[in-house]
Amino acid sequence: MLDYLILAVSAFIAGGLNTVAGGGTFLTFPALVYTGVPVVAANATSAIAVFPGYLGGAVGFRSEIAAYDGQRLLKIVGIAAIGGLIGSSLLLVSSNEAFSFIVPFLLATATLIFAYGERIQTWLRHRRWGKPEGPVGTLLVSIYGGYFNGGLGIVLLALFSLWGMRDLNTMNGLKNGLSFVLSAISVATFSAAGLVSWPQAAVMMMAATIGGYAGAPLARKIPRKVIRGAVIGVGILMSLIFFLKII
Repeated sequence: MLDYLILAVSAFIAGGLNTVAGGGTFLTFPALVYTGVPVVAANATSAIAVFPGYLGGAVGFRSEIAAYDGQRLLKIVGIAAIGGLIGSSLLLVSSNEAFSFIVPFLLATATLIFAYGERIQTWLRHRRWGKPEGPVGTLLVSIYGGYFNGGLGIVLLALFSLWGMRDLNTMNGLKNGLSFVLSAISVATFSAAGLVSWPQAAVMMMAATIGGYAGAPLARKIPRKVIRGAVIGVGILMSLIFFLKII
């Protein structure tokens, strides 16, 4: 019961954090590993667990999503679906040992991109490289999201920052919508492969859904600096923990 309580609490907070700024899987993935789920199965189960939370978050930001350019949104969603399928398929051929080694590097990279996304955008703009909003960047991020859901929201927000977006509510709405699409692909792939620990996933899905919907109104009230600081702090902490595991 204690294990399930840990999983439920982590999923509830993760659902809200994903809606607010991303990084919720920094909580659900370690919680599953802590309760004894092997790392590859933990990653697959974590992706399933936060899946409905993304839907709750997207509904909470439905007005921001509706205001986004429809044709461009459809194009982005299509590319994201392809990338998600590629990434989730790659996880199926990864061993627990290899994935355990890669995890801290993925977490650290996601955190650094989120922390310095605006500086990278400024650097690119000064060099007149244009906005990297073509299909390649979206595809690469989507492959990452399909392979490792940890920090997906952070990486998506970093991508949007590189596109020149600055309205955090619009970015959060788009982030939750794309995260839902990527997670839907992962749900289908991981379920078919038998990687999901369903008892844990069921509890976490319910908690993440409630947390995801509750996070939308909070996201409009919490100062942007506070949100960014919290996500970066969680990312650094989780990266250090998983780095220590491979040393």
